[in-house]
Amino acid sequence: MLLLVTAALVNNFVLVQFLGLCPFMGVSNRFDTALPMGLATAFVLTVSSLAAFVMHHYVLVPLDLGYLRIVAFIVAIAGVVQFTEAFVRLVSPLLHQVLGIYLPLITSNCAVLGVALIVTDSGAGLLQTIAVALGAAVGFSIVIVCFAALRERLETEAIAPAAAGMPVALITVGIMSLAFHGLKGLGQ
Repeated sequence: MLLLVTAALVNNFVLVQFLGLCPFMGVSNRFDTALPMGLATAFVLTVSSLAAFVMHHYVLVPLDLGYLRIVAFIVAIAGVVQFTEAFVRLVSPLLHQVLGIYLPLITSNCAVLGVALIVTDSGAGLLQTIAVALGAAVGFSIVIVCFAALRERLETEAIAPAAAGMPVALITVGIMSLAFHGLKGLGQ
């Protein structure tokens, strides 16, 4: 449980480790696109981390192919993303159209690959891998949804023209990052 909370809040991969900022900034304009993107990324991140764990421990290490780890993980992530994209297209064609290019770009989301690499480098077991992957997934979903809600709110506020748009979004991300960084002592 501590690993899950730590990955979600204390070592949040977006706001503390600064991984996955491209889809975070790109899809967080609206709450109605941020929530499905957060859930899709959470699914891909969790399943990809489990696939990376299995590949690492049962294929790459026994065959002494550790040098192929990044390539193997990217292939696994791409497969999970293709499955997720096909599922979203089948269930909600409108959502698939709204998410646009950002859904296939989960493949290149450095947070997804980063979690897989960090978990395998740490020597974590299966339960620890699941906890960290779920925590990272929950953390990504929380911050993208909160940020989208803040961005929607900022659209209705009177903001100086020079700060409107991306500048105020980046300032907001910085403040959110400071807030999450303040949780560093949690669990000690």
